[in-house]
Amino acid sequence: MSLKPITPQELKRRLDDGSAILIDIREGDEFAREHIIGSRLAPLSGFDRHDFDREHDKTVVFTCRSGNRTAANTARIIAGGFSNAYVLAGGLDAWKAAGLPVHLDRSAPIDLQRQVQIGAGALVFGGVALGFLVSPWFFILSGAVGFGLLQAGITGFCGMARLLRVMPWNKSQAA
Repeated sequence: MSLKPITPQELKRRLDDGSAILIDIREGDEFAREHIIGSRLAPLSGFDRHDFDREHDKTVVFTCRSGNRTAANTARIIAGGFSNAYVLAGGLDAWKAAGLPVHLDRSAPIDLQRQVQIGAGALVFGGVALGFLVSPWFFILSGAVGFGLLQAGITGFCGMARLLRVMPWNKSQAA
């Protein structure tokens, strides 16, 4: 079984007339920065079918940033017992592309995953540049970051994410 796709325009109509509920499965840091007005946060990392006991008979639409995370977790979402479940086709990105309103808080930090990508990319780039320009020993930096990313993918533990989570700009997210 799969979630039925719904367009941003159709979802907007259903949200306006109260015939649908929108559930955002992204993490709290992603949601804090930007989300569809009226959506309800239910992070996939803490997804509990009992959080939705009152919504099982309603039309429920799930979303994430692009729709891919929702689609990849369809079985888990459907196991929640929804009789009429949809996925927002294209997710938040498609909603914004359609010119529909979002809540955007530019004072909230960018999501932790993007911070890790920026940090890792900067370290790898810097290690390679310094390796060519200063000393080949700097290539070790790029290798260490690559190993850290490999380890994070295998174990699910990302030291860089843990470090970034306690940085001053993420203090509100660390709690």
